[in-house]
Amino acid sequence: MHETKLRQEMVALGASLFNRGFSVGGGGNISARLADGSILATPTNSCLGRLDAERLAKVGMDGEQLAGDRMSKEVAFHLALYRERPDCGAVVHLHSTYMTALSCCEGLDADNVIRPFTPYYVMRVGKLPLIPYYKPGSKEIAEELRSRAKDATAFLLANHGPVATGPTLAEAVNNAEELEETAKLLFILWAANGQRIRHLSDVEVATLRA
Repeated sequence: MHETKLRQEMVALGASLFNRGFSVGGGGNISARLADGSILATPTNSCLGRLDAERLAKVGMDGEQLAGDRMSKEVAFHLALYRERPDCGAVVHLHSTYMTALSCCEGLDADNVIRPFTPYYVMRVGKLPLIPYYKPGSKEIAEELRSRAKDATAFLLANHGPVATGPTLAEAVNNAEELEETAKLLFILWAANGQRIRHLSDVEVATLRA
């Protein structure tokens, strides 16, 4: 996609996420890979609902800022995913309500936080590893994501929020939205007098991936 069009898409999708409550204030950040290998990313402390296409940070794969407003410190973990996954075209990190609430729960399965219980979660995400808690911006987050990059397309940062990837920015946003809806369904089911969830069987999951 041409850089100008990608800048416009990032502004539009950022506003869409913000207007629907997937992010508040300056929380969260999104990025997308350009044809020349560099990335466009939301600047530090920027609000997804009020992005300026001309002020987006442009960053080289080596982490050098090439243009735009100062990049977020969390761009480091975006770059870690891009370096390990040539097929990754975009990264979306949100502080969305239900996924962030889930990230604060104890006793989560570190290998896969959400067991499959809807076909949509399986088809869009499939597996959600838990990344241990580190202070936002810490290099350890980038290191953990780098080591797990080939295991999944989405991750949950403990006590922090979700990270979703995709081949395009639109797909990464779709994956992030599916994660939030799945977490919302989980909390609704948990609140229903502790109702047990019927998870999809291994056979049922396999048919969705065939």
